Amino acid sequence: MGVLAPLLFALTVSMVIWQPRKLNIGWSASGGALIAVILGIVGWRDIVEVTSIVWNATFTFIGIIIISIVLDEIGFFEWSALHMARLARGSGRRLFVYMVLLGAGVSVFFANDGAALILTPIVLATVRALNMKDRMVLPFVMACGFIADTASVPLIISNLVNIVAADFFGVGFAQYAGRMIIPGLFSIGASLLVVYLYYRRSIGNPYSVSDLPEPNSVIKDMRLFKLSWIILAVLMAAYMSSEWLSVPVCVIAGIASAALLLAARRSPHIKTSEIMKQAPWSIVVFSIGMYVVVYGLRNVGLTDHLADLLQWFADQGLFVASIGGGFVAAILSSIMNNLPTVMIDALATADTETTGAIREALIFSNIIGSDLGPKMTPIGSLATLIWLHVLSRKGVTISWLDYMKTGIVLTIPVLFITLCGLYVWLLILH
Repeated sequence: MGVLAPLLFALTVSMVIWQPRKLNIGWSASGGALIAVILGIVGWRDIVEVTSIVWNATFTFIGIIIISIVLDEIGFFEWSALHMARLARGSGRRLFVYMVLLGAGVSVFFANDGAALILTPIVLATVRALNMKDRMVLPFVMACGFIADTASVPLIISNLVNIVAADFFGVGFAQYAGRMIIPGLFSIGASLLVVYLYYRRSIGNPYSVSDLPEPNSVIKDMRLFKLSWIILAVLMAAYMSSEWLSVPVCVIAGIASAALLLAARRSPHIKTSEIMKQAPWSIVVFSIGMYVVVYGLRNVGLTDHLADLLQWFADQGLFVASIGGGFVAAILSSIMNNLPTVMIDALATADTETTGAIREALIFSNIIGSDLGPKMTPIGSLATLIWLHVLSRKGVTISWLDYMKTGIVLTIPVLFITLCGLYVWLLILH
């Protein structure tokens, strides 16, 4: 079993990442889980335990993506991008900064996948509509893809891995925000600084604001657009209250997505049936199946080695625990994808003898590393692989080598600064 578990894990992750013959990720993960059960690597009790951990995360994620798709259909994100372009008043550098900040905002409130997959094509179309030089296209596209993940730290809903880790350790929405908003601001600020410095020579091209359409002209249903603002405001208030009301976040996201869908049914411009088809339903099967396979690693004792490493970091103090834990999660995420990484790291953290600020450092540095680490390689997250595919269909081709050279250079300083922010904030809180 000691050899079979890691081999099965490697095979399952490979199938999920490469998707041979466009095999759905749900089938790959569930197939790996079934083999793990047949081989006796995991038992039915493990499946029940995994399901109890990931059900809230997966259904929350689906609810957020449905909300994002409805808003995209309305024209919400395109309206926002046009406002940023007008606010920049013809300056290519200001436009770059504002688009990065827009991407950060979308990532924080609508999850990293929504920012990368929905906003990037809109930003690309906006830049091209302004007749900017070709050399300006890549910086905008890369910056949007980068900020989508690096800005997904502040809230539980900002990234699927955030929800998984928070549920595993019983961290509520408000408690999570109290620990991660400050490190999240460090991450957003560092990301903006790093991408600006990296691309500063390619983003100075001015443009004419008159080439832009009026923002309101892209809104397909003004009634629904105005209603969406009310629903989003209520949604955020409900999120913040969920911890005291003992209501799962997925219930809140589900009610909000249902409300938007019901309102959208009255609109002649939106096909709610198509939106439901676009929702990532396979993520439910994928989450349970993938984490069952991960549990197999724990059952054969492989996570014990990682727990020993994390314990050593913890024994060195808060700073080493924060930095070391984050970089381990980041490296593992870049090699084998962030979704299995966050669970493996969580299982290892649970096996350490830590309390107080040190334990929080290991918990939250795992999340930060799993959020930011995937940007170093194309296989670090499923969103990046889909993002690259979407760009290739739009005529923007980025090789894996070029991506990695840029991703590593951008990610490492942002990761370090963010983890330092976590260390300082935990030091203040404790």
